[in-house]
Amino acid sequence: MTTVADVRQELDALEDPKARAVNERHGDDHGVNLTKLRAVAKSAGADPELARQLWETQDTAARLVALLVAKPKDFTADEYDAMIRSARAPKILDWLVNYLVKKSKVAEELRVRWFDDADPDVAAAGWALTSERIIKKPDGLDLPGLLDRIEAEMVSAPERLQWAMNDALAQIGIFHPDLRPRALAIGERLEVLKDYPTAPGCTSPFAPIWITEIVRRREGTS
Repeated sequence: MTTVADVRQELDALEDPKARAVNERHGDDHGVNLTKLRAVAKSAGADPELARQLWETQDTAARLVALLVAKPKDFTADEYDAMIRSARAPKILDWLVNYLVKKSKVAEELRVRWFDDADPDVAAAGWALTSERIIKKPDGLDLPGLLDRIEAEMVSAPERLQWAMNDALAQIGIFHPDLRPRALAIGERLEVLKDYPTAPGCTSPFAPIWITEIVRRREGTS
């Protein structure tokens, strides 16, 4: 059975100053290549108790392994709430929401709990869960109301929350043709992420470009 000490020893051995420099530019305070970190987690295997123990270390790399050896059903809504409020590293926030919370049975409960939270990182998680519903289970969502909120708040929102709102804007435009003209108009007027540098072959996160490109692909148009 893999122990916390085993994982910490492996992670310490993988510490790389170059990887740390890259990670820290993105706000993540660890120096382990993520491919190698995933290999550590794969070797450990699914283990909810190990996940809890690794999380309690408060070490970023150890917490990332924790999220990989855990399963969505391993934590309650209150535990997830406590986890997201103690998670500051962007990669931890991303993996926690995308790998576990989104796939859990408490996703909707947490979406409602987090959506208007005073902590912008927690609110961003609520918006991320809302984007998931926009795509997969939109019934019951007030999509025009969400567009109202985005139009009024996205420009001044903190960065992580702004990205989450922008994602929701794009998903409304992509998956809901009746609201697409308004989503495009909001994106054009607000110009959020309009000048964001985009690598060749990648789609810009600027909502009007993003919506138009993904709709083109989905509809097979040129």
